[in-house]
Amino acid sequence: MEKKLPFISIIIPCRNERRFIGDCFQSIIDNDYPKERLEVLVIDGMSEDGTRAVIESYARQYPWIRLIENPKKITPVALNIGIKNAKGEIILWMSAHNQYEKDYISRSVENLGQYGADNVGGIMRTLPRTDNFIGQAIVASLSHRFGVGNSYFRVQTDEPKWVDTVFGGCYRREVFDRVGLFNENLVRGQDMEFNLRLKKAGGKILLVPDIVSYYYALSDIKSFWKHNFTNGVWAILPFLYSPIIPVSWRHLVPLVFVTVLLGSASLGLFWAPFFYLFLIILSSYGVGNLGASLQIALEKRSIRYMVAMPLIFGALHFPYGLGSLWGVFKILSSPLFWRRLFGLKKECSTGEK
Repeated sequence: MEKKLPFISIIIPCRNERRFIGDCFQSIIDNDYPKERLEVLVIDGMSEDGTRAVIESYARQYPWIRLIENPKKITPVALNIGIKNAKGEIILWMSAHNQYEKDYISRSVENLGQYGADNVGGIMRTLPRTDNFIGQAIVASLSHRFGVGNSYFRVQTDEPKWVDTVFGGCYRREVFDRVGLFNENLVRGQDMEFNLRLKKAGGKILLVPDIVSYYYALSDIKSFWKHNFTNGVWAILPFLYSPIIPVSWRHLVPLVFVTVLLGSASLGLFWAPFFYLFLIILSSYGVGNLGASLQIALEKRSIRYMVAMPLIFGALHFPYGLGSLWGVFKILSSPLFWRRLFGLKKECSTGEK
C-alpha cells in the first residue's frame, strides 16, 4: 500500500504585498503537491494596499487558503500565529514576495525525510523588481560572494549542504515543541536566530539546490541603501533580545569594516600610522570591489557593469555597516542592556523553550 503523504501547513506572513501575493498564490496552486494534503495560512499584518482583498478572492476559490489577522503586523508574530493554528505535521514557511518552482513543496518534504533534517530550504534566485539596468546590477550584487559572503541560498551551491540557516524553511512540527517559537522581539533576523537555536539544540539544517524560489529585489539606489541600513541595524539588535549569539559571523563583517575604517580615518588626523591603515583598508576593499565588478562585467559582457558595480557594492556594504554601528549605539542606550549587564534581567518574549 502506498504511503500517505504528510499533511503540510504553509505559513505566509505578509503585509502590503498586493503587487506580489497573487503570483505567489499562483505558483503554489501550480505546485505538484496534492492540495488535499496541504493548507495555506496567510497571516496578514493589517495590510493597507488591497492585499487583503486579493487574499480573500483566492480563499473563495481555494478553500485550503485561509486568512488570519496579525494585529502586531511583524513577521515573527505572524509565524507564531501560523504555527499555533497549523494542522500539519510539517510547517513550510513561504514568503508572499516570492514565486516558487512547481516541485518546491514536494522536494522540500522529500529531502526533509531523506536526509533526516529538521529544516530544509532551497536556493533563492534574485530578480529585479523593475527590469532596468540598476535593478539588474543590484541583482548581480546580491548573487555574488563579494556582495553577500557565504550566504549559500543566495550565491548557490551544486549539491545539498548542511548550513546555519536557509531562506524560509520546511520544518518538522516537533521542532517548535523542542526549540520554542520565533523571537517576537526581532522585526528582522528572526529566521537566523531561530535556526541558530535549532542548531544549538542539535538540529540539522539542509540547503538543497534543487529547491528553487524567485525573489524580487529593490531596483533603485535610494531604496536599496535604506533597506541595507535597516538590515544592518537588525544584524545587531538581536543581541539585545536573544540568549544566544543570534547571527552568523558574516553579518558582523560590515560592522568591523566600517568601524575600523571610520576609526582609522579619525585617528589618522592626529597620528600618521592610522591614516596609512585607513588607506590600506580602503585600498583593499577597492581592489576586491573592482575585481568582483570586473568579473560581473565579463559575465554580462557589458562595460556598464564595470562602472555601476563598485557603486552598487558600496550601497550594499557601507549602509549595512553604518546601520550595524547605529545598532550598537541603540543597544548601549537601551535600559534592557544595562539591566542584563548588572544581572537585573527582565523577561522578554525570546521564543526559546
